[in-house]
Amino acid sequence: MFTGIIEQTGTLVSLEPRGGVHRITIEAPGIAERLREGDSLAVSGVCLTALDPDPRYFHADLARETLERTSLGALQPGAQLNLELPTAAGSPLGGHVVQGHVDGTGVLTALDPVVPESSSDFDRKTTDWTLKVRVPENTRGWMVDKGSVAIEGISLTIAAFDGETISIAILPLTYWRTNLHTLHAGARVNIEADVLVKLAQQQMQAQRKSGFDLTAAWLVANGY
Repeated sequence: MFTGIIEQTGTLVSLEPRGGVHRITIEAPGIAERLREGDSLAVSGVCLTALDPDPRYFHADLARETLERTSLGALQPGAQLNLELPTAAGSPLGGHVVQGHVDGTGVLTALDPVVPESSSDFDRKTTDWTLKVRVPENTRGWMVDKGSVAIEGISLTIAAFDGETISIAILPLTYWRTNLHTLHAGARVNIEADVLVKLAQQQMQAQRKSGFDLTAAWLVANGY
């Protein structure tokens, strides 16, 4: 399990076919040296298994499902990737529960500074940003105003949702510590909806099928 708090970024070195899979190679001093063969880690929100790690590089195999469902297969060498190691049991949950199971890719439509670049107060290092992402249709039912979502593995809070596009406030630390500052309009980004929203929706759908009437009392009793 992850929490969507990115530890560092890594650099894509290569993505090459290797039998029935594709082998990805990532340069990530700092995290690579802490990995052992078979360890899990999140790479831009995708849970992968580390192979052949050394102090500077690690590798992972991508199945066809991973290539089709995520943005990893479309990246070019030099791309920046968000990296996070699993959360140890008993550690503080800094973001929200992130599984590393990407639901699909969205399209970044805007990433604009809150203070216009023409303003005399504009400073790229200290301004906050507004991120807008058009989410895929299969995830729209899980987008909740002020709810959580993982984009490129980053735990973020939805500020607004118009039924197709989510808007998110990005703090300077998040902008510069993650790969967001390298992305441009039109980029595909990995999206994982909040698993708790998925479970709540699934439970409510099951209750509706059984003729159950959803009430405030039932929500409170079940921890909502």
